[in-house]
Amino acid sequence: MTDWLKIGGKTVVVTGGSSGIGKSIVESLLEQKVNVANFDISDSDLTHEQLLFVKVDVTSRQEVEAGVEKVLEKFGTIDGLVNNAGINIPRLLVDKKDPHGQYELSDEVFDKITAINQKGLYLMSQAVGRVLVEKEAGVIINMSSESGIEGSEGQSPYAATKAAVNSYTRSWAKELGKSNIRVVGIAPGIMEETGLRTLAYEEALAYTRGISVDQLRAGYSKTSTIPLGRSGKLNEVADLVCYYLSDRASYITGVTTNVAGGKTRG
Repeated sequence: MTDWLKIGGKTVVVTGGSSGIGKSIVESLLEQKVNVANFDISDSDLTHEQLLFVKVDVTSRQEVEAGVEKVLEKFGTIDGLVNNAGINIPRLLVDKKDPHGQYELSDEVFDKITAINQKGLYLMSQAVGRVLVEKEAGVIINMSSESGIEGSEGQSPYAATKAAVNSYTRSWAKELGKSNIRVVGIAPGIMEETGLRTLAYEEALAYTRGISVDQLRAGYSKTSTIPLGRSGKLNEVADLVCYYLSDRASYITGVTTNVAGGKTRG
């Protein structure tokens, strides 16, 4: 089979690569013979001669910069970054039924979501960006969300950070393009279930929407707003990552692409 993408031998850092979309990305890159560094606070069950796992809290500059040094020590360079690490904690801005209660947005929750989804993105992009600017080549991929454009009931801080991710993508593309570096975004819609969909998450989201957990789960299978009539597969996001990292996408930068089956609110 023809190696159409020709990304084998490149070195790519993936944050949050131990589970969910991130794990699928790591697996797809390894299939393409890419050297992969997985930066995650959770251990990975993946093993491969071309895979380096580094335990990293992306909100810590010290850990991020130390992790980048480990990648350079093992692989010699870095060609791409996939900013996938993120967190979503459903909360209401104002809970009329329970003011200041468990599911009303607090400073602690706001700060945690913002730290991981925005500060982590900035710290990783800066640390890897220094390497890419020096070599005047490379790609940064920022994982956004459909909610970053449309908003999401009960998930306003998450949606807001993803809107910020879209702005970082556009702005950094303008800045780093002068050094031949592309910056692109990917915004998944409703995806197939992963281990990240915990009971605690479901209970919180159901509460913020005034429905039961069973009603929430029933809604996962509804596809009336998705023209393609199904949820997305994790590998469909990973495939786009592989394409964006390749020279086949050499004139694409500053945009965020929805991987959502055409989903709309209308």
